[in-house]
Amino acid sequence: MKALILAAGYGTRLYPYTKYFPKPLLEVNKKPVIGYLLDKLEKLDGLTRVVVVTNARFYKHFLEWRKSSRLKDKIRIVNDLTRSPKEKLGAIADMYLGLKKEGLDDNFLVLGGDNFLEEPLNDFFKFAQKKKPQITIGVVGVGSRREARHYGVVLLNRNKQIIDFQEKPLQPKSRLAAMCLYYFPRSKLGLVKKCIRSCRPSFDNIGTYIGWLARQERVYGFTFKKMWFDIGSIETYRKLNKLLRDKG
Repeated sequence: MKALILAAGYGTRLYPYTKYFPKPLLEVNKKPVIGYLLDKLEKLDGLTRVVVVTNARFYKHFLEWRKSSRLKDKIRIVNDLTRSPKEKLGAIADMYLGLKKEGLDDNFLVLGGDNFLEEPLNDFFKFAQKKKPQITIGVVGVGSRREARHYGVVLLNRNKQIIDFQEKPLQPKSRLAAMCLYYFPRSKLGLVKKCIRSCRPSFDNIGTYIGWLARQERVYGFTFKKMWFDIGSIETYRKLNKLLRDKG
């Protein structure tokens, strides 16, 4: 299995922190955000490669970071060649770029480089293996349906299959937020390219992609129970820092 980390965004909502520095490398309690993801990936059996897709502005930052990583021999940095938010390819196109560069010949775990999750990935991985050859995504319960309005919201049936998806709904049908965490069996990788063709011009939106996938295929959701942050603003970045510092 290979892991693909999406890290090609420009983090404009975190300016000035990210004006000249990539969001996934921002430190949270003295460790880069991406470092917490690698700690969890390192504990998964059978991981052969970690592909990080970034942009031309931050490419050298990631090359430098790789030198200090325990997994440096497994890490490959891919440059999507964009240099500004106006040029960005979008999350789905960057995902497909990383898959093409590495080859569509293995199972892939795809993660958002600006996501922090407290829970290990082992149970998610075991669940995804049981659901093969179908796709599995990570979901997490947020505090209230009011809070769920800020996320892509999924509805699961008893078999944990996604039966409905809403992107930032005014009236959420559940409190389960979709994470940027996917397990793609090799046989399903072609769906990424198919989505790019079908979903334009909104293919940059991860939420659009989840909704599209659930209409095409049986997609399952694994529910995480512990703390999760999508570091999309200065407020969430500072809050996560404080929580981790307080935990010691």
